[in-house]
Amino acid sequence: MLPRDENELLTRVGPGTAMGALMRRYWIPAAFSHQIAKPDSPPIRVRLLGENLVLFRDTQGRVGLLDEKCPHRTASLFFGRNEENGLRCVYHGIKFDVEGTCVDLPCVPQMSDTHRAKAQKQLAAKAYPCLERGDVVWTYMGPAERKPEFPDLEWTLIPSSQRYATRHVQECNWLQAL
Repeated sequence: MLPRDENELLTRVGPGTAMGALMRRYWIPAAFSHQIAKPDSPPIRVRLLGENLVLFRDTQGRVGLLDEKCPHRTASLFFGRNEENGLRCVYHGIKFDVEGTCVDLPCVPQMSDTHRAKAQKQLAAKAYPCLERGDVVWTYMGPAERKPEFPDLEWTLIPSSQRYATRHVQECNWLQAL
């Protein structure tokens, strides 16, 4: 049996934890592709490594994974409108692209281009890169400079007709599941 402090070190995966930092260095399955099959469909909630996130597919078919809280007033982006290549917060109408860049600020009064660019930079949403392999949306949550290539997992390389992907909810920490 592990002492409490060692158990906490090994099982806590939230932001700022040692195991969380390690787990974020790998590609993590976030959702099935069919859950956001159509461009501009409603976003879905995703909880990964202690973070509440929203996953959406933009007008061009790109996949985005953003922090659920809008950086402006922390309203939930889950209730946002997915439109015209971005997710628009329903509270003040600020829109973010798949990379978390603020692309529209309708709630801010008219200002110079310089001030608008500065405001948009300050309002960037936390975003994680995504890719799709094997009908699954994968994300990398670690430092950008350490992002590895996606591994050639054999089951992601074969045709859909030859694989069956499933998931189940298990109420335990990652180590107990392993």
